[in-house]
Amino acid sequence: MLLEALTSVRDLGRLQEIASVLIRYGFGDVVRRLGLADVLEKAGHALHWDDAQAYAHMPPPQRVRRALEDLGTTFVKLGQILSTRVDQFEPEWIAEFSQLQDHAPPSPWPEVLAQLTEDLGAPPEALFARFDPQPLAAGSIAQVHAAALADGTEVIVKVRRPGIKPRIEADLRWLARLATSLEADHPELRAFQPREMVRQFARSLHRELDLANEGRQSDRIAANFRDWRDTGHTGDIEPPIVIPRIHWPWTRERVCVQDRVNGIAGRRLDLVDAAGLDRKLLARRGARAVLKMIVTDGLFHADPHAGNVFYLSGNRIAFIDFGMVGRLSAARRDELIRLLVGLVQRDPQAVADVMLDWAGEHATDEEGLVMDLQAFVDTYHGLTLQQINLAAMLGELTALLRQHHLALPADLALLFKSFITLEGMGRSLDGDFNMAEEALPLLKAAVRARYRPKALAQRGWRALDETLSLIGGLPHDLARLLRAARRGRLEVHIDIANLNRVGNQVESALNRLVVGLVVAALIVGSSIVMTVPGGPTLLGLPFFGLLGFVGATVGSLWLISSISRSAKAKRLSERSEDIV
Repeated sequence: MLLEALTSVRDLGRLQEIASVLIRYGFGDVVRRLGLADVLEKAGHALHWDDAQAYAHMPPPQRVRRALEDLGTTFVKLGQILSTRVDQFEPEWIAEFSQLQDHAPPSPWPEVLAQLTEDLGAPPEALFARFDPQPLAAGSIAQVHAAALADGTEVIVKVRRPGIKPRIEADLRWLARLATSLEADHPELRAFQPREMVRQFARSLHRELDLANEGRQSDRIAANFRDWRDTGHTGDIEPPIVIPRIHWPWTRERVCVQDRVNGIAGRRLDLVDAAGLDRKLLARRGARAVLKMIVTDGLFHADPHAGNVFYLSGNRIAFIDFGMVGRLSAARRDELIRLLVGLVQRDPQAVADVMLDWAGEHATDEEGLVMDLQAFVDTYHGLTLQQINLAAMLGELTALLRQHHLALPADLALLFKSFITLEGMGRSLDGDFNMAEEALPLLKAAVRARYRPKALAQRGWRALDETLSLIGGLPHDLARLLRAARRGRLEVHIDIANLNRVGNQVESALNRLVVGLVVAALIVGSSIVMTVPGGPTLLGLPFFGLLGFVGATVGSLWLISSISRSAKAKRLSERSEDIV
């Protein structure tokens, strides 16, 4: 409790900013439910509750997006993560989250220079043959400067914004508190695992803050493409996929130096035509590259949108910005293959089994899910690959997940989002692009590999080893259990998520009751003192009796104020719910 109190005091300034933005966009109920209003008012921070109607005319998705933008880096990144959760949000919410732009004004150059000098051990002009203080671009976490090494190599220097980490840490603490409150107060949201989502978001954001980690991920993906050649086009002389080289002597947690990519930005399709590049080949090559990352390597670019892609001469493609990558374990890839086989073989029960495994303990209506999956599978039965729109198919599948209150694991949510983004990019390059056609050969190869004798033997041996380990440890585990029971030290831990909240409410009510009893006692005691002659007087009245009435008046005013604040917060909550 002491640690929580100290943390709250440290974060009060940021907390007031968060609460003010939420109130401005009509989410005062969230402020009240978190207890933020009471904390801030007790600390002397005023909240402008009258602003609650300022943006009431906006639809809820737009209000949430605007609020995230106003709240800054952490919440913009959160919105970008939420844009991948096509399994949890309706298309209109995904569309709003996808509009969140990771752009911000550049940090003051003196602050950047001081940080760079500290990290590199010398001013940048002493280490680079050329360094441009004017950034090429500035995002919410880092900004990018052009530079050149002593040998003339063109590079970019990515610098983390000075002083950004403490602010992000404060935001993450309050997001964790919000997630805990949501799970406690809204049981229907537990299927979406808000606390787990915040935990994974915090881990992802910490990785993105570490620019050296981004360099390591870039190197791993570059190694996976070192000997890769596009099987659909055998005339390549140079590697078809380019990943910028990381210059490790100058790369740290807060700075990353890498080769500069000079090509056509993915959004400038007009320049693609002017350069004589083959749009169809670029679309298919990009799709095959990302599918290789997903299906073969299990490590993929989690945000392959046009801003992170450059087109180079020779119909080559460069991928940049590996701050956010997705990972698929071998077990997860096996589950995906099981899902694929179930769809191909028209086996809705097999598809449902995989989806229920993903949902865990939150799954409820298994029979209804199987029936809906049967209808889903029948919809696509008999269609050729040219007739299948992968993005639409995934959209229908995620709609089924939302309908049954199921949530994808975080890694699969990134995967689904990557598929949808990739198909959109492919169709912008080539109107005839079909993602299913490009994915099928790799998926077929993965299915064949799964059922090869060597793979079957490995899985069987692994399962046997795990079973024998479990059986071997069973006597020891039972002995420990019985020993604890004999000693009376067998414990059962029950974690009630909203017990603290209930305790706080009971404590507040008891405080009011105690003050009320004291006020009543003061009134009765002072009335008795007023009837006793003698003793000091003030204005002709017994002094101690008058003092008792003053104390009773102060206590009564506090009670009235406390009740009034609670009533005001309740009215605001009801008004906020009406707005939402």
